[in-house]
Amino acid sequence: MAVLTDEKYRTDLLNRLKRAEGQLRGIQRMIEEGQPCLDIASQMAAVRKALDSTYVRMTVCFMEQELGARLGDEAAGRAHLSEMLDEVQTLLGKVR
Repeated sequence: MAVLTDEKYRTDLLNRLKRAEGQLRGIQRMIEEGQPCLDIASQMAAVRKALDSTYVRMTVCFMEQELGARLGDEAAGRAHLSEMLDEVQTLLGKVR
């Protein structure tokens, strides 16, 4: 199985996960403080969406990395690939 080697992608994914981690800590605090269930559920839904979004981003980054390696470094081809994968990410984001 391939791994993400592009440092920019890895940093982006790690930052997204750290934000979700902070949201989870906030939810734990809300539960400890006895906040209303509806408020907690809202925050849980936000974390789920953030994780889903991160998963889609990771998948697209992987596709871009692997397809780019197989297609070569032609600048025009890379630009088209990037545009197409941005559209794929948008489409996948609408599935959730």
